[in-house]
Amino acid sequence: SSDLRIPAQLAQKLARQIDADSTAIMQVLTSPEVARGVGFDSVTLFSMFIPNTYEFYWTVTPEEFVQRMKREYDRFWTSERDVKRKRSGLSRLEVMTLASIVTEETNKADEMPRVAGVYINRLRKGMPLQADPTVKYALQDFSLRRILHKHLRTPSPYNTYLNKGLPPSSIAMPSVAAIDGVLNFENHDYLFFCARPTFDGYHSFARTYGEHLANARAYSAELNRRNIK
Repeated sequence: SSDLRIPAQLAQKLARQIDADSTAIMQVLTSPEVARGVGFDSVTLFSMFIPNTYEFYWTVTPEEFVQRMKREYDRFWTSERDVKRKRSGLSRLEVMTLASIVTEETNKADEMPRVAGVYINRLRKGMPLQADPTVKYALQDFSLRRILHKHLRTPSPYNTYLNKGLPPSSIAMPSVAAIDGVLNFENHDYLFFCARPTFDGYHSFARTYGEHLANARAYSAELNRRNIK
């Protein structure tokens, strides 16, 4: 999962690399004017950032940093990626948002297209995404090991148990592997997945709720056996 889930975390990281403090950087990252200047709004600006290794002069201003990230974003969206994107029916921003969920759900690059396929199937069927990482984001508690029923009732536009469709913006900075995982999503008929009880980082996928319940019970039993709260 990503260590950059909210603008404040990005601001703290940038403050160690450029000659500006995190407060000044936060003002720019949350500024409607700065966001409009690069074709975003202050909610979605965070979705523009793609984690790659870039060379920066430490004297760069936060505004110049945003301009540079916009150039990198435009460069990232090659015609080849845009052609792939059309298969999903998602906008660039929606791809980034879904990729941020995929980033938080699995760190296995070879599994990302399958996970993305589950969410695209749900979007197409009008089912809520029911993505646990969006609940952590709604709660702003990224340390939760287990999502409980009381957490699922948290009112927030980012809670995909309560709201259908994608959340308003990214819930983390998506990895490039996750963005490409969404663009190369697998065509299948899975609608559910949960972590495997082997704790190897991979997931069990299911077509029906019954299958999924059996998978979830096996995982839950193993959590209890290992005394993970």
